[in-house]
Amino acid sequence: MIAGIGNGESGIAGATNSDAAAFTIPDSPFPIPEGSARCPTLLVSAPASGQGKTSVTAAIARWHARQGRRVRVFKTGPDFLDPMVLERASGHVVQQLDLWMCGEADVRARLHAAAREADLILIEGVMGLFDGNPSSADLAQALGVPVLAVIDGSAMAQTFGALATGLARYREGLTVYGVAANRIGSAYHAQLLRESLPADLRWLGALPRDPALALPERHLGLVAAGELGDIDTRLDALADAWATHADAELPPPVEFAASEPVRVPPLLQGRRIAIARDAAFCFVYPANLQLLIEAGAECIAFSPIAGDSLPDCDAVWLPGGYPELHLPALSANAALRDALHAHRDAGKPILAECGGLLYALDSLSDREGNSGAMAGLLRGHARIQPRMAALGLQSVELPEGVLRGHTFHYAQAQVEAAAIAQSTNPNGGPSREALYRDRRLSASFVHFYFPSNPQAAVRLFLP
Repeated sequence: MIAGIGNGESGIAGATNSDAAAFTIPDSPFPIPEGSARCPTLLVSAPASGQGKTSVTAAIARWHARQGRRVRVFKTGPDFLDPMVLERASGHVVQQLDLWMCGEADVRARLHAAAREADLILIEGVMGLFDGNPSSADLAQALGVPVLAVIDGSAMAQTFGALATGLARYREGLTVYGVAANRIGSAYHAQLLRESLPADLRWLGALPRDPALALPERHLGLVAAGELGDIDTRLDALADAWATHADAELPPPVEFAASEPVRVPPLLQGRRIAIARDAAFCFVYPANLQLLIEAGAECIAFSPIAGDSLPDCDAVWLPGGYPELHLPALSANAALRDALHAHRDAGKPILAECGGLLYALDSLSDREGNSGAMAGLLRGHARIQPRMAALGLQSVELPEGVLRGHTFHYAQAQVEAAAIAQSTNPNGGPSREALYRDRRLSASFVHFYFPSNPQAAVRLFLP
């Protein structure tokens, strides 16, 4: 059950120390499917990362929302930071869509539910349009969703049209509905780009080259939306800039067939799960929260960096985030450290994911070499390095069942424990993550997507 109301549409009880920490979940569990639903939909993609997909998606979402339209936004693939910005832009929780990590049935059920209540659905892609397996193009084609291609036009003129044409013609059966330009230099520059497009590709809008419109970044991606005091000012500026060149016509409606979601067993009825939630532990999929609540759990948020101790609970979840940015506050919270040790020693469940794993170790060092004592639930230490250490989709065979998710971190960890499982990458990539267990403590760099196997996910929180 939901024990309280936080930021967003609905939340869970508990203390937090910033808007970045707010829990949000979808308005309600999935409605019972009642026939297909139609809604104008676009998948926003690009030739490569760094072209401006998030900025354009946020600009479109905020622009339409300000006109009174109900906008629902999704993010392709595993990601926590882009959805935080897009949630602020649209005013609604942003969920993940990935044909492998989530599964096609889960993807279709979430889109069908959104189409029943939205005036516009936007899906931000990942990397370049055809990059990865599954790619954004795979998702668009499987769902019959047209593509908006975002192209950085800052250093080109007529070649813009050639690049757009290549994206549109590369794969048979994929519909590229239109093109948007990012980082244009002037109205005349926009005109040149627009006139370079073939007749069958619509010009959907543009954003100027303006530092005031940029979304700040750090080593894992965008800075969390709740850490930016001027995030709404930035989003309104993006919407204002988009309005200058925007195509006011909505894209064509897409029909989403009724899809029955995977039902969650009510095995957590009456159980209280304490979830670390603040700027150090902010990487949580809304679908994971929804699943725990549907399973009957009462979820309670607490903030380790605000000095909170452990609430009265039956299980603990330490999600990923940025513990390396909050070493002094985490090191100083001795009461939480003691409570977590007592919780573990009593055989109660703890799930520590990525940043949660780093916090579970004896110590953690940041990029500059500053070190802090962590919870000491697992013997070992870690340091943040300048280069990425792991990236990719992951599958882990746990004693509870197989769970899917992903890994993305800059940390090198030396853990003085034997792994009980090793993750695999479905595409044969090099990233493989260990899963460690001590009694009912489970710790890994993998961020799990609970709906990939509801039974296994729920059992992680049972004794």
